Amino acid sequence: MFIPNKSKFKKCQKGKAFNRVTAPLLLNNLQIGSIGLKAIEFGRLTSKQVEAIFKIINKTIKKTGRLVLKVFPQTPISKKPIEIRMGKGKGSVDHWIAKVKSGSIICELEVNSRLTAIKALQLAQLRIPFKTKIIYQI
Repeated sequence: MFIPNKSKFKKCQKGKAFNRVTAPLLLNNLQIGSIGLKAIEFGRLTSKQVEAIFKIINKTIKKTGRLVLKVFPQTPISKKPIEIRMGKGKGSVDHWIAKVKSGSIICELEVNSRLTAIKALQLAQLRIPFKTKIIYQI
């Protein structure tokens, strides 16, 4: 579900350390929703984790609101099979990740009831491998 249909290159390098660049932590840059989930630390979200976040939030808010995901896994991570000798080129694509900088917003919610939104985001926080914070629109 959360895998790119097309990419310019089949395999790519992982890139520079994305932990050094930070977005401003003090700003609440909510654009669509009234409540959101903001990353405090840097980290990686796999496509399975993004799908789990999407499903648990939609299951909790049901049809009373709208969810907007701000991250999409578009970096391929390759892996060589077990018991293969060194060399013989780069391995095949194993999974896709989304690089999340600290201070960036992961998802936004627009819901009538703030309590259901908070409950949904707390359940989503359990599925994220780094620290996050629930932010509100003033």
